[in-house]
Amino acid sequence: MEIKNIAIIAHVDHGKTTLVDAMLKQTHTFRANQKEMNESLIMDSNDLEKEKGITILAKNTSVFYKEVKINIIDTPGHADFGGEVERVINMASAALLLVDAAEGPLPQTKFVLKKALESGLKIILVINKIDKKDARPAEVINEVENLFLELAQNDSALNFSILYAVGRDGKAYFDLPEGYTAETQGDLTPLFETILKVVPNSAVHEDKPFQMLVSTLDYDNYSGRICIGKINQGTLRKGDSIALIDDNKITGTYKVQKLYTSVGLARHEVEEITSGDIVGIAGIPDLTIGETVSDPKFPYSLPKIILEEPTIKVTIGPNTSPLSGREGKFCSSAQIKQRLLKEKEINLGLRIEEDTESSNFIVAGRGELHLSILIETMRRENFELQVSKPQVIYKTINGALCEPFEEATIDVSSEFIGVVTEEMSKRKGQMVSMANERNNTTRFVYKVSSQNLLGLRNSLLTKTKGTAIINTYFLGYFPKSSVIMNMRNGALVAIEAGKALSYGLENAEARGVLFVGSGTEVYEGMVVGISNREDDIDINVCKGKKLTNIRSSTSDIAIQLTPAVILSLEQALDLINEDELLEVTPQSIRIRKRYLSLTKRRVAQRKIHDQTASAI
Repeated sequence: MEIKNIAIIAHVDHGKTTLVDAMLKQTHTFRANQKEMNESLIMDSNDLEKEKGITILAKNTSVFYKEVKINIIDTPGHADFGGEVERVINMASAALLLVDAAEGPLPQTKFVLKKALESGLKIILVINKIDKKDARPAEVINEVENLFLELAQNDSALNFSILYAVGRDGKAYFDLPEGYTAETQGDLTPLFETILKVVPNSAVHEDKPFQMLVSTLDYDNYSGRICIGKINQGTLRKGDSIALIDDNKITGTYKVQKLYTSVGLARHEVEEITSGDIVGIAGIPDLTIGETVSDPKFPYSLPKIILEEPTIKVTIGPNTSPLSGREGKFCSSAQIKQRLLKEKEINLGLRIEEDTESSNFIVAGRGELHLSILIETMRRENFELQVSKPQVIYKTINGALCEPFEEATIDVSSEFIGVVTEEMSKRKGQMVSMANERNNTTRFVYKVSSQNLLGLRNSLLTKTKGTAIINTYFLGYFPKSSVIMNMRNGALVAIEAGKALSYGLENAEARGVLFVGSGTEVYEGMVVGISNREDDIDINVCKGKKLTNIRSSTSDIAIQLTPAVILSLEQALDLINEDELLEVTPQSIRIRKRYLSLTKRRVAQRKIHDQTASAI
């Protein structure tokens, strides 16, 4: 049987997962009465994926077309999850590159295409969403061709097939249809035929000794740990002996307990697996991604997965606030360590180290979103955490201190041009280009340090009424630039523990924006809002109105408070300062000072002031 392995790559929201849905449905992978036939974004099964509308974890499925098995690998489009792309892309022989017919190639398009070309994958370009009113497929093809010229390492990469599609309707075409509507005839036959023609057959070298690179891990309550990957060569049967290889050395020999292959979205147990297929093997209790599973008589390692280094780090530790242990189930340092080490096994983009000076852990990732997804996942698993402000990771290159830089692409309505230029000027951004786009929008491209990008998304979304679209692309490490001054005002800090009362909140409201409402439990050192001034303001939001015998015509009118601002996890991570921590529990997100006591905060501020003065 022929086997074709293909990865689907694209910028965020260019239609990867929707196209996979159509491929599954048109190949009759599901019965007519199965619930999946009426669902969309079937592959995004993770709760966070459904809520955010993005693919976070790479997944694989399979369809059969003309008795050929097509393994489809759905990959994330966001650069923060580049580790997922790097982890699975070696399993594919070709890639479907989806590009929005209106938006054209964007920063993450460049990122995923670069990874695919570096892996030597054959590319099939799919111009998707040709039904959009502002679709411009001819221009987009020219833009993609320029991207290929920029990224291609050899001339063969420039020979790619082009298709036009409306993934939502499950239709693809060899030639651009004129005046496309929902009634225009078509299906995905052109796409499947192109895959059969262009994608190499992976079912080769079946007669050679078994060898497979472990690309991902899974766990089954009955079978235990399952290693998943593409079989490089050979055949394996249930009960055979296999060896785990690391750096051409056997680290253990085991018996195959169970073998799995994918059929649609399901994993089916089989008696035999063959070369080229993407499979699962149960029977090895302890292994890591990147190791090789092989015939014990053929102890040779396959090339390991090459990963880019993390650029952002945070400190994660047990919650030490006065309210710790009230909402979460897992609160100790040992429990957090066990969970982080488990994450490290499957999330290759992460780096985790123990902080030698405390019971905390330094967790490094590809970006703020990468780290916030981990924190949000742990929160939903009933962990209580204490998180520091995100910081960039510096490197010394050729004797110079360097920091990560990114290319920021900002699409915004032309009425907000001044807002963007002012904001990026504050952040020391270097404008690369500025161009007028369709529908009265302007596209800015800036080169800016990752440090100065922290908090940009929330700031611009607020200033542009939620209309700015921001995308970033990692450029590399460059000499350290100047760091922007703190762009946030001071905090409103509670000086008394208890429940916030309307009278105290009314007084606080005149001094800034509040994060807590009446009846919310607060503690000393908790940040209850943002001040109107640059300096912190200590305030008592638990203060009640004193009772007297004196009456007036307005004394009993209820206090009207502005609704408190409820921060998301990403917003809170952007907002906190160096002297603050984020308290994350299953039910709450609170900002607090590192030192809860007013006296200790003043001592710490005095030390910083003295150190600064002596340095000058």
